[in-house]
Amino acid sequence: MNEDFLYYLWKYHLPGKTLTGSGNEEITIHHPGQQNYDSGPDFFNGKIKIDGTLWAGNIEIHTKSSDWYRHGHQEDPNYDNIILHVVYEDDRPVFRKNGQPVPTLVLKDKFDKHLFERYQGFLLSKQWIPCGESISQVGHFEIMSWLHRLAIERLERKAGEIEHMLHENKSDFREIFYRKLLRSYGFKTNAEAFEQLAFSLPFTILSKHKDNLLQIEALLFGQAGMLRQKFDDDYPRQLQSEYRFLAQKYQLKPMQPEAWRFMRMHPPNFPTIRLAQFARLFHRSTALLQKILEAERLSDVISLLQTETSDYWKTHFRFDKLATARPKKMGKASLHLILINTIIPFVFVYGKETNRRQLREKSLEWLVALPSEKNHITRNFSLLGIKPENALQSQALIRLKTYYCQNKRCLRCGVGHHLLKSV
Repeated sequence: MNEDFLYYLWKYHLPGKTLTGSGNEEITIHHPGQQNYDSGPDFFNGKIKIDGTLWAGNIEIHTKSSDWYRHGHQEDPNYDNIILHVVYEDDRPVFRKNGQPVPTLVLKDKFDKHLFERYQGFLLSKQWIPCGESISQVGHFEIMSWLHRLAIERLERKAGEIEHMLHENKSDFREIFYRKLLRSYGFKTNAEAFEQLAFSLPFTILSKHKDNLLQIEALLFGQAGMLRQKFDDDYPRQLQSEYRFLAQKYQLKPMQPEAWRFMRMHPPNFPTIRLAQFARLFHRSTALLQKILEAERLSDVISLLQTETSDYWKTHFRFDKLATARPKKMGKASLHLILINTIIPFVFVYGKETNRRQLREKSLEWLVALPSEKNHITRNFSLLGIKPENALQSQALIRLKTYYCQNKRCLRCGVGHHLLKSV
């Protein structure tokens, strides 16, 4: 037995029931209260009736009643006003500081054992997700409703990261947007390096040169540590010359070039190409954040982000190495990832911070308008009969797998709850 299962019983299976307490009291559960995920009692503001008297207050839940003392609750005044102690096994009486016993409800033998057996089956499952064999029993409406909630959860988690950065940087939206956007150009392989570059080259410096593409590229490539060697081509030599002057002017120290990864990557994904694409975007798009916030259609945002590199990179993937001429536009799938992971969460946060509900709603609408992501998570859920139709649903499935299924949080999952409820 574990406390998570007892929380689940208390929250979903006991309200409305009348049971007998350890002192032969008649206990009716009117409302379980609000579950507390921080320190303090497990449930706030519950409502119970004990021998005909209605009580409102906090409830504490333990596997064994002796856990009260093991956790040191007898020394904490926050626990002295508990109205009910819910336990699986009553192995030691619990008293308030004034010597009065705390009313105790013992759950052992008071619930359907098949419920716990199914939950145990989830915990012991070796399948890709714990309920892989039974998820088909859950109706389409229940699945879709849960996915919508999960998509908002995932968006809120990403928003939380941005909010934390804003708090640390005095709500400088432009700086934080610049950092998040530059990081997104590194995708998984080079995300950390791109973020390091953003920290070492503040938006305020780069924006002073936004009208000069060569200087933007010099600052980005130079600060990335990619201009340290001798070059044959005129273009990188020009960048070197510009960077030396600008680095001295702004007292910049470049990154170590070893931070960048080129191995086992397709050349169009090389960090050199991504930097060149970002440089062109930065140069071309005045007030980019404001334009994105004001855009009504997702296609307008995609047009803003879709840029080509400068001419040199149309025939190169790395400095001094000639390649077949081809445009270096970012692909649709890559653009969609930037929208999903950076642009849309930022629009959502901006809406929260400025109390503009329409921006929060627009961020969800844009997720629905984008195609589903294609990855191992969406493919495996498709095999189980859950095929995402858009990015909102694929983001929800990523949240479902990585937060709930992977950590066996079946009792907090809408799918798990539906399957347990049907026992």
